[in-house]
Amino acid sequence: MPESTLTITGLNKKIGRKNIIKDLDFTVRPGEVFGFIGPNGAGKTTSIRMMVGLMGITSGDVVIQGNSIKKNYKEAISEVGAIVENPEMYPFMTGWQNLKHFARMSDGVTQERIKEVIRLVGLENAIKTKVGKYSLGMRQRLGIAQALLHNPSVLILDEPTNGLDPSGIREIRRYIRKLAVEDGVSVIVSSHLLSEIDLMCDRIGVIKNGEIIAIKDLNEADDAKVHTVNLILEPKDQAVELLQHEEKVKIVDTSDQIRVEMDKSDIPQLITRLVAEDIEVYGVDAVKSTLEEQFLEMIGENVIE
Repeated sequence: MPESTLTITGLNKKIGRKNIIKDLDFTVRPGEVFGFIGPNGAGKTTSIRMMVGLMGITSGDVVIQGNSIKKNYKEAISEVGAIVENPEMYPFMTGWQNLKHFARMSDGVTQERIKEVIRLVGLENAIKTKVGKYSLGMRQRLGIAQALLHNPSVLILDEPTNGLDPSGIREIRRYIRKLAVEDGVSVIVSSHLLSEIDLMCDRIGVIKNGEIIAIKDLNEADDAKVHTVNLILEPKDQAVELLQHEEKVKIVDTSDQIRVEMDKSDIPQLITRLVAEDIEVYGVDAVKSTLEEQFLEMIGENVIE
């Protein structure tokens, strides 16, 4: 199996004198869900449009399964399924008729393959209904089915959960994970819903002002030495007084629970000491920063550019 299905190298886009995409470099592995996130105007959709050949590349390249989007466009794009912004379907046709229509645009899409993608996105019961009667979530699922018809190795989704209710968001997340894990499809997802990106993705790339400022593996263990820890202790006042005299503990907050910062290796010893002083320990919870907190730390909280 190749190390990457999609490789972006030194990707630049200039409009007039302005360089809006600057030296983008990243890869996406087989069977991986890669989150592409950034503030409004950061360059996400412009980058995606270059990846799928909807916008010219000033310099650099996008290589998909060994084929350059610039030099071997037809071969490269045959490996890609994409929804850029909203999926466009014919509302007066049924879901089945829409898929049959799109299937004619690609070689080798059989009726069995159409049925397969319908099952994959869970539209068996609605596929003979006119698309004009579909909910937004059903249209998104039909859009994913259409993007998968030709069995691509790379699926690119720009805001796939935009406008969906929580149930629809969960469904789309489940289908995306299933595609990656069971079918080995590489998926690139652009979204503003960072909690969903955290649940859905294996890695993320953060773009700001047209530049990748971080690539982060969301499955990596937290190896930080110093941890923020929430302690639920009774009696609270006595516990706080004891903690104030502990050299290896820094009290951060006592308004609700007791929040402290300390080395991970010192936590068991502290618990032993608390119990020895007849302080009841009801909870010890290491606080992990959310993807949203990490994202805001990387880009700055009030970014208007």
